[in-house]
Amino acid sequence: MKDYTDERLNMVDSQLVRRGIKDKRVLDAMSKVPRHLFVPPEVTSVAYTDQPLSIGESQTISQPYMVALMSECLELRGGEKILEMGTGSGYQTAILAELGFSVYTIERIITLSVRAQRTLKHLGYENIKFNVGDGTLGWPENAPYDGIMVTAGAPKISQVLIDQLSEGGRIVLPVGNSFSQELVVVSKINGKIKTKNICGCMFVPLIGKHGWNKEKKYY
Repeated sequence: MKDYTDERLNMVDSQLVRRGIKDKRVLDAMSKVPRHLFVPPEVTSVAYTDQPLSIGESQTISQPYMVALMSECLELRGGEKILEMGTGSGYQTAILAELGFSVYTIERIITLSVRAQRTLKHLGYENIKFNVGDGTLGWPENAPYDGIMVTAGAPKISQVLIDQLSEGGRIVLPVGNSFSQELVVVSKINGKIKTKNICGCMFVPLIGKHGWNKEKKYY
C-alpha cells in the first residue's frame, strides 16, 4: 500500500511553510500523520491537496493549512490537556495528540466518532479520550483545559468554554455565520479574556445548545 510520504512532505513545504506556518512541532506533526488514512477511499489520491474534503454526514476534513494554522495558534509546547470540539475524521485529533499530553475529543455524530476511533487506535494513539454528544457543552468533568479547539463555525464565543479554560490557556475557534467566519484566538490572562482575530475562514456550523439549532438556517 502506498504510504504517500512524498505527497505529505510536499504538502508541508508548499502549503504550510510557504504560507507562514513556523512552529516546528506543528510542521513535524503534519509531516508524520498520514492524512490519507482519515479520508474516504474514493478521495485518497487527493488527500494532500490544498482543500477540505467531504467525509460524509455533511461534514468535512479541513484543508491542511487550516489544520496547521489552528494548531499553531494554540501555542502548545507538550504536556498540555486539550479539548477538541468536533472529532470529525480524527485527523485534527491526531495532530493535537502529537502536540499535547492528552486530548479529550467530542463528536455529536456517532458514525464519525466510531470511524475516527478506529483509525486513531490503528495508528497507536493512546493519549486520546473520546465522547459522543453535544460538544458545545464541553467536557466539564475533565476541565480545566490548557487548550480548546472548536472545529466548526460558532455563532459566538461561549462562556461555557471560557469557564473550562485554564489560566493562561487558549481557545481557537471560527466565529460567524454560515457564509463566513473569522478565526479567533481567545486567551485567559489573570482571569480576563483577550481575543485576537486571525483570518477569515469557512467551516460547517457548530450544532448544539450553545451553537446553532440544526433545524434552522444559519445567518
